[in-house]
Amino acid sequence: MFGETEWHNILHMQTKIKIMALFALTSFLSCLAIGCATSYHSSGFTGGFSDTQLAPDVFRVNFRGNGYTSSERVQDFAMLRAADLCSQHDFVCFAVIDENDSSAAYNYTTAGQSYTSGTAYSFGNTTTYSGSTTYYPGQTYTFYKPKTGLMVRCFSKPPDGIYTFNAQFLAKSIKQKYHIK
Repeated sequence: MFGETEWHNILHMQTKIKIMALFALTSFLSCLAIGCATSYHSSGFTGGFSDTQLAPDVFRVNFRGNGYTSSERVQDFAMLRAADLCSQHDFVCFAVIDENDSSAAYNYTTAGQSYTSGTAYSFGNTTTYSGSTTYYPGQTYTFYKPKTGLMVRCFSKPPDGIYTFNAQFLAKSIKQKYHIK
């Protein structure tokens, strides 16, 4: 039979193992999440683009990322969508008329955990208990969901005095950067 010290050591070891397993699981999930940034696709559960044609040559483009997507990626994909729309409607270039950023920060706090261990002693018809409780507070994680919106005007040829983006060049450049076919 184990004595008080042995039981305490066993329970302490079990607590350490649980904490290490939780840390390993969190690390593993974090590594998996790195590959979960929003890809270039129409809007869905994980984010994506949406657009509205406001005039024959004017479009509103939005791109929303998830918590694993960088602001740079969101901006690049909004520009890529504008370039794609420009080309699809037989325009050569476009100008950004307006841009807005409506990114948001969110907090998530995990539940805290407590572990109790102790020993009971019996002598005759008297029993005493000696125990201790260790509390591990929850962790708060902050993540950002970037979102950007563009208002673009498309042109059949580059106008004088207005900075425009060449739609084909821009699309090719961004697709190469993110390995999009």
